[in-house]
Amino acid sequence: MTGQQRREQLIDVGRGLFSLRGLDGTTIEEIALTAGVSKPVVYEHFGTKDRLYTRVVDHESSILLGDITAALDADASSRVLVERAALALLDYIENRTDGFRILVRDAPPTQHEGAFSTLLSQVTVQVEHILADEFEQQGFNAEDGAIYAQMLVGMVAMAGQWWLDSRQPDKRTVAAHVVNLAWNGLSGMRHHPQLRSD
Repeated sequence: MTGQQRREQLIDVGRGLFSLRGLDGTTIEEIALTAGVSKPVVYEHFGTKDRLYTRVVDHESSILLGDITAALDADASSRVLVERAALALLDYIENRTDGFRILVRDAPPTQHEGAFSTLLSQVTVQVEHILADEFEQQGFNAEDGAIYAQMLVGMVAMAGQWWLDSRQPDKRTVAAHVVNLAWNGLSGMRHHPQLRSD
């Protein structure tokens, strides 16, 4: 194996073990044994277990953010963009379950916030621009797009975390329900919402 191939192998092995046991529950010995190498080989490529874990998190974050960004960058109506973003997250969960489990479990030691919450913050900024445009077209305050972006991304993320283990119904049905609640809730919004207790 070339050095690059070995690094990729160790990242794959690490992803599988970290997904099952978390950062603290996984040892360098297990990583080396599973990869069929000695511990010094793992240290040579990553220095520490924490650095390998950080590399796995960075790799998975990059993939998920790229998928969602591509879904949101498409030329489509705001509703279709919401559908595509929800499906992008569910596709990632389905195809890279180990990676998603890692993203929602532990933050890398060098990162104060969780990897998933950091990623969601980046997605929220993109959604905010889409909602601001949609709000302006509908006669709402465009600045309120920031509030609704937080709610929308949070709703999709929580549905995705639930679906991670249930896998029922299928992902297209889950996405349709998420968009149904989000979009039909958005279409019935009041211009000046108030609490009934006020």
